[in-house]
Amino acid sequence: MVGYDPGARGAALSAEEAALAGSAAGMVTRALVSPFDVLKIRFQLQIERVSYQKPEGKYWGLFQATRRIHSEEGLSAFWKGHIPAQLLSICFGAVQFASFEFLTEVVHKSTPYDSQTAGVHFVCGGLAACSATVVCQPLDTLRTRFAAQGEPKVYRNLRHAVSVMCRSEGALTFYRGLSPTLMAVFPYAGLQFFFYNVFKKLLAPPPKSGSSGGNLRSLICGSGAGMISKTITYPFDLFKKRLQVGGFEEARAHFGQVRSYRGLVDCMAQIAKEEGVRGFFKGLSPSLLKAALSTGFTFFWYEFFLNAMQNLKERQRTKDLAKNLGER
Repeated sequence: MVGYDPGARGAALSAEEAALAGSAAGMVTRALVSPFDVLKIRFQLQIERVSYQKPEGKYWGLFQATRRIHSEEGLSAFWKGHIPAQLLSICFGAVQFASFEFLTEVVHKSTPYDSQTAGVHFVCGGLAACSATVVCQPLDTLRTRFAAQGEPKVYRNLRHAVSVMCRSEGALTFYRGLSPTLMAVFPYAGLQFFFYNVFKKLLAPPPKSGSSGGNLRSLICGSGAGMISKTITYPFDLFKKRLQVGGFEEARAHFGQVRSYRGLVDCMAQIAKEEGVRGFFKGLSPSLLKAALSTGFTFFWYEFFLNAMQNLKERQRTKDLAKNLGER
C-alpha cells in the first residue's frame, strides 16, 4: 500500500527505499509515455485551433500530428528532450514518494488522523508534489524547450541549452511558469493519491478470498486516478507550458502564431480572448492518454519495486537467521 501503513508486515519503509522505488518507477514510466508528452506539448503551444473539422494550424488532431511529426522529424522526435525528461522523472519520483511516505508517517504519529485515509493522502500527496516541483522545475523547463523545438534545432544538447538560456535569459528563466505549476500540482497530485486510495479500497478483494492481481489493480486504479485528476487541473498545465517557452519565440515561429505573455493573469486573459474556453483544454486528448498510462504505470512500478525490495529484505533476513541458528 502506498503511504505509511502501521499494520504492514516487516519494518517500516525507509526514506531511501521510497526514493529508490519512486525514481525507478519514474524512469520506466517516462520511457513508455514520452511520445504522448511530446504530442501534448505541441498541441498546448499551438495558438491556432486544434480541429479536424476546421484545420487552422500545423496540427489538427492526434493521428494527423503523429504522422506529421514522424514524417518531418523522424521517430526520434517523439523522444525529444528525453534526457532532461528522464532526469526530471527520476528526481521528481524520488522526492515525491520519499516526501509522501515521510509526511504520512508524521501525520500518523503526530496527529489523531489515520495515515491510510483518502483525505490524508490528498494533503500529503499535494505537499509532496510541491516539494518535488520546486526541486525539479529547471529540468521541467529544459524538457519543455527540447520537446517544443522543431528543425533546425535551437539547442544542440543539454549543456548548450543551459548555457544559452543562462546567457540570454538569466537563471530565473528556469523557474518560468512556477506559480501555475504549484497551483496545479497540489490539487493534481493530491487528487491522484486521493483517488488511487479510494479505488484501491473499492477494488480490494475480500480478506479471506486469497485473490491475487495486486499489480493489475495498481495499474487500473492509477490510470483512473490519473485521468480524473488531469481533467480537473488541465488548464494550469497549459498555462505553465505557454509561460515556459517565453523568450523562445524564434524556434516556435514555423509552427504557427506565437504569443508573449507578461505573466499568469495575462496568459489566461489572452487565451480566453483569442482562443475561447476550448483553448484552455488544447492537447487534452493526448494528455489524458498520457495521464492514464503515466499515473497507472507510476503506481504499478512503485508498488512493484517496493514489493521486490521487501522480498529481498525478507530473504536476507531468513538467510541471516538460518546462519545464526547454524552457528549455534
